[in-house]
Amino acid sequence: MKTTGKVTGIVSNLVTVEVNGPVSQNELCYITVGDTKLMAEVIKVNGKNAAVQVFESTRGLKNGNDVEFEEKMLEATLGPGLLSSSYDGLQNDLTTMTGVFLKRGEYTDPLNHEKLWDFTPIAKPGDKVIAADWLGEVKEGWLPHKIMVPFSFNGEYTVKSVAEAGQYNIDKTIAVLTDASGEEIEVNMYQKWPVKVAIKGYKEKPRPSRIMETGVRVIDTLNPIAEGGTGFIPGPFGCGKTVLQHAIAKQGDAEVIVMAACGERANEVVEIFTEFPELIDPHTGRHLMERTTIICNTSNMPVAAREASVYTAMTICEYYRAMGLKVLLLADSTSRWAQALREMSNRMEELPGADAFPVDLSAIISAFYARAGMVVLNNGQTGSVTFIGTVSPAGGNLKEPVTESTKKAARCFYALEQNRADQKRYPAVNPIDSYSKYLEYPEIREHLAEKVRPGWVEMVEKAKNIIRKGKDANDQINILGDDGVPMSYHELFWKSELVDFVILQQDAFDAIDSVTPMERQQYMLELVIDICDKEFTFEDYEQCRNYFKEIINTLRQMNYSEFKSEKFENYRQQLNTLLSNGN
Repeated sequence: MKTTGKVTGIVSNLVTVEVNGPVSQNELCYITVGDTKLMAEVIKVNGKNAAVQVFESTRGLKNGNDVEFEEKMLEATLGPGLLSSSYDGLQNDLTTMTGVFLKRGEYTDPLNHEKLWDFTPIAKPGDKVIAADWLGEVKEGWLPHKIMVPFSFNGEYTVKSVAEAGQYNIDKTIAVLTDASGEEIEVNMYQKWPVKVAIKGYKEKPRPSRIMETGVRVIDTLNPIAEGGTGFIPGPFGCGKTVLQHAIAKQGDAEVIVMAACGERANEVVEIFTEFPELIDPHTGRHLMERTTIICNTSNMPVAAREASVYTAMTICEYYRAMGLKVLLLADSTSRWAQALREMSNRMEELPGADAFPVDLSAIISAFYARAGMVVLNNGQTGSVTFIGTVSPAGGNLKEPVTESTKKAARCFYALEQNRADQKRYPAVNPIDSYSKYLEYPEIREHLAEKVRPGWVEMVEKAKNIIRKGKDANDQINILGDDGVPMSYHELFWKSELVDFVILQQDAFDAIDSVTPMERQQYMLELVIDICDKEFTFEDYEQCRNYFKEIINTLRQMNYSEFKSEKFENYRQQLNTLLSNGN
């Protein structure tokens, strides 16, 4: 018998319900308003009263409305058809809406139950299986989509029968399993899982041991992110967070992309829906949308739906990770998620933390980031979820609570700077404030030494030192004037500019420069470091400036040219002539 209750209080989308039976944290319930049922989630239980957050507008709701509890949490439906789809935070399919907006109380099915999929069995009768083991496979686009033993199953099961190869819809029973007592359990192509509970389905979760290439030099060269790693991009509005995320999505070394637009402005969400279907995947030559799922909640949607969107996105990522795939999750922006948490916390009159955010904000963010990572599956294969979120601190203040809490959880920090954006130095990542803690991992250092070259990390540190010294020299030049400092200060500054213009800056809209393979990044960094190691003798700062400007222009032309092409070789000869004629 399901627990029921009555509405006794309403504060926006926070509703107090007097219950007549047991309820649990995060349990779903439906509130009846006329002919409409509104979905809500229990967020606090106090005696006979339960505080629930409604995922819809509460207009028309009043005391005395009936509430029915579902004895389950908010769940994601997982199965073939997730890729190329667009959902809201509750996994309503936005392509099947009856109008421009979802009507209140309208909930759509996230998967197509009529489409036929080409099924190929993997397991055989008599096999022993546990949760997340592969039973069969269908082709979702060009990716292998594994049909797995449901994650909710406990213990060992025996495969009694498996469907033959053929075309079936997702409701078809593709396997029959028997448990220890001999009871038969039918398994179809889809399953459900609560979004706020991490999917296990693996043997172990080792430390990341290899980098994920993004094609963005300021990331791959200076502060690489590991496959299965975590990072975040904080910065003021207009500094290029979304463009940088789109570049990573398009070029990143991942097989599945999940974009979570959490509380974004409507115009930015429209850009995602219009631009993503047109993007061509540089790895496959196919449309990027074929391996992408979009979870979208705009800023005018209720806070509860905004909070749910990031959890739904992460659950979908964990599902594909259990298939042995490399998944990239991009969330824009986690600040809006934190603001949704703050809004609900304030309505419940909880003790506020810094800037009125929940006291446990840091723990919530850390628990979410911990769901990413590389895992070893039951069959010995590996899968990974790499997570990069953006943070939109008010006024660009990187000391505010969301940024500080995220710093404790994420291992990579890519700080966007307003000053660099104003100078049109994109990506506007501050090379001094940014960091990657993965460079400290012995596994990553060994991987880079093998993949790129021995001593690569030391060369990267040398480039960072050139940038730091150049910034210090520039500060002195600005204070004392061009003639008030030794010539060596001008040389340090222009060497840092050389690294900046050639390595750090990258044109996201240039057909060639938008993506830089690791081999080309190695060549460019080695060349720049060799030039910076040269000894120069300049008569005055103008000669120093003009000489380095000419070198920079030649190097940038090389950078935009096809690597190892005839045009590239011509620029290289031009550079060698320039260097040989230098002082």
